Amino acid sequence: MSRKLIITLIGVGTLIGALLFTAGAVLAGSLEPSVGPDEAGSQMYTLDQIYKRLYNGQVSAKMTTFTEPLSGPSTGTMHTLDEIYDLIGQRAPVPKTGQTTSWAANDDGALEKGVSWPNPRFTINADGTVTDNLTGLIWLRNANCTQFFDGDTKGQNNRSWYDALVAASSLSTGYCGLTDGSTAGDWRLPNVREQFSLLDHQYNAPALSNTAGTGWHTDGNPFYYVQNNYYWTSTTRVSFDSWKFWVNLYDGRVYDVDGATSDFWVWPVRGGQ
Repeated sequence: MSRKLIITLIGVGTLIGALLFTAGAVLAGSLEPSVGPDEAGSQMYTLDQIYKRLYNGQVSAKMTTFTEPLSGPSTGTMHTLDEIYDLIGQRAPVPKTGQTTSWAANDDGALEKGVSWPNPRFTINADGTVTDNLTGLIWLRNANCTQFFDGDTKGQNNRSWYDALVAASSLSTGYCGLTDGSTAGDWRLPNVREQFSLLDHQYNAPALSNTAGTGWHTDGNPFYYVQNNYYWTSTTRVSFDSWKFWVNLYDGRVYDVDGATSDFWVWPVRGGQ
């Protein structure tokens, strides 16, 4: 092998080694901590604090400094990640109603109790749906669809409770402005809690917020064609099982009526647990 070739190979090998070392350093990142253990940037919650926050809402301050333990581990109140994971699945926190006007001391508008709403409250999707970022439920953007499936000859949205169940569960992509790829069975009539969860009790006509959750709903922001009227839920009144619950989108009332003889509106939903 010639001397020139040997020198060339050594040079190439050195260059490759340098490149690999540089790439490794970039991927590994800095090994130096961004802040010291006693600085504000290193503060964090303990697993026990996170568990109690989920369990009973207890608010705790972040641990401010690292303290070396004085002795070995012992029996205590610390919770594991498995326990926290299981607890999350058991909790359904109650959100705020949206009401901020107060009419008396200690009323809802004064206390504003509940889980804060995300901002934006809703996300308008490009497929004819709207995602509620508070509940994770996906709603049909058109709240007054008149044909839910092939052969739906009603010519209007409002119909009996029994027909509403069929309409919602038969909905699929290609109808009501949907391009989401959904098939029959993906959608359903919401239960009373799901329908009620849409409401913002700071407003009426309709009792809904805008997309951000910071103001009153207007057409297209985020839903279209919301009726200031009664929308069916899938929930039955147990004490009188021919009567079904509805939610009034005008002012947020919930009531029940005979499901066979009353024609109310249909607003399908999908998702949820």
